[in-house]
Amino acid sequence: KYACRQCEDGVAIAPAPAQPLPKSNASANLLAYCLVAKYVDALPLYRQQQAFKRLGVELPRNTLARWMIQASERMAPLIERLREHLRTSPVIHMDETTVQVNDEQDREASATSYMWLQRGSPPEGGAIVLFDYRPSRAGRIPIELLGQFQGVLVTDGYEGYAQVARHNGLTHAGCWAHARRKFVSARKVQPKGKVGQADKALKLIRRLYTVEQQARTLSADERLALRRQQSQPIIDRLKDWLESQLHRVPPKTALGKALHYLSQQWPRLTRFLDDGQIPLDNNPAENAIRPFVIGRKNWLFSDTPKGADASARIYSLIETAKANGLEPYEYMVKVLTQLPTATTNEQLDRLLPWRQEGAVTA
Repeated sequence: KYACRQCEDGVAIAPAPAQPLPKSNASANLLAYCLVAKYVDALPLYRQQQAFKRLGVELPRNTLARWMIQASERMAPLIERLREHLRTSPVIHMDETTVQVNDEQDREASATSYMWLQRGSPPEGGAIVLFDYRPSRAGRIPIELLGQFQGVLVTDGYEGYAQVARHNGLTHAGCWAHARRKFVSARKVQPKGKVGQADKALKLIRRLYTVEQQARTLSADERLALRRQQSQPIIDRLKDWLESQLHRVPPKTALGKALHYLSQQWPRLTRFLDDGQIPLDNNPAENAIRPFVIGRKNWLFSDTPKGADASARIYSLIETAKANGLEPYEYMVKVLTQLPTATTNEQLDRLLPWRQEGAVTA
């Protein structure tokens, strides 16, 4: 506050700096701490309340929950910018996992809802991880989430993704990690010490991954050439073996299930031979969704759809920051400090994780 002693113009007061949550005493630093505690360290809000109380600070759980939702709403414009950039990626990975929402209109508290995940890398560089809450696992959800995306979609074997592949005319690639797991399960039920058919499949799949390790630092064109030279013969052997075993093994056995999965997914599993950008598996999506699964074990459920949406937005920013090598707390402080005055796309783009100093794409 300033006042001039020589005139009667009164007291001049500088406008208050924009706050992340107007009319709240929550600073950007405090909000960032609470967000990171829950969404990185998997510390439920009731335990944060207890920790603050030990320090002599009364912060009710419902206040913390309200802050989470309000902070996530502040992040919404930045999330939408991330979504726009994600859809320019040549390849998008998708996965989904369950989440329980207790108070949802026309649904029982025990009903199963889903957290959907997309991960991609836009042409300008960087990595983007987006979470979205939906009460359904229907095939229309990927159509809604991917919008006009026209590239390569990598998923596991869930057929719900086939609808968006047809709708958008996408190249739909499968996941060799999922195929391999089914043969691992089949090997577990083999007689101890005996080498069986599952071992033959696993040996050939292992060779595919060995080629990919050699191709890791190559360009897409160089990788494709190496695959056609070294991976194609492995695929041919695997195909011959599959055809020889498919109708000899009972379909309800562990090995039969693995064989039928491999057969059904074969066209998607071999797409990597046509494009050096297509990865061998969907592990980037599975790795990205794992922090949510770990956090869910601690906080168990969301009270409302609004809370689930808030979690999706916050996980999106935090996991995207981590994917670009940023320290989550420092990034969240910057975002919460600058978002209140970021009103244009240009200003929002300055906050994109891969444009921050020290960002390194994982």
